[in-house]
Amino acid sequence: MKRCPTCNRTFDEDWLAFCTDDGSTLIETGGLPQSNEPPPTVFIPPAADTSPDAPKPLDLPGSYNPPQPIAPAWQPPPPPPMRQGTVQKQGLAVASLILGIFSMTFGWCCSIGLLTAPTAIILGSISLVQIKNDPVTNTGKPLSIIGIVLGSIYVLVWLVIFLIYGIAIFMGSIS
Repeated sequence: MKRCPTCNRTFDEDWLAFCTDDGSTLIETGGLPQSNEPPPTVFIPPAADTSPDAPKPLDLPGSYNPPQPIAPAWQPPPPPPMRQGTVQKQGLAVASLILGIFSMTFGWCCSIGLLTAPTAIILGSISLVQIKNDPVTNTGKPLSIIGIVLGSIYVLVWLVIFLIYGIAIFMGSIS
């Protein structure tokens, strides 16, 4: 048998080591109390008088406790603030870059790059003009430059191939 030294509650379970009420360490009693004196009484303070006639505590200066506000029901958080005026646009620059990459990689198949490379050059040029006129709202200058360069390389390589083929045909017809 074990006893709690704080609340004097006794427990029959041997596996308990701590009081289930207050958490203090239990003491072995050996089955019977070891002393003849009664266990100490536990002092419980009297409950506060809540009747309307009960005297109120003194209002001393500096001891004002304002009434606690009642917590409102849960409300969703406010939406994030809207950006004021500066929405960055770089759609033309991205389109120029994508078309330039497409013309250099897949554009050789069926010569579809003859459509995408000039489009990349035109969109990149329009994007650069927009960036020059309003650099705060229009961004993506490196993207448009790369799109123009890739489209130009494709067109130049195609022109060189066309010239070599034309010269070969011309030389073959002369001899």
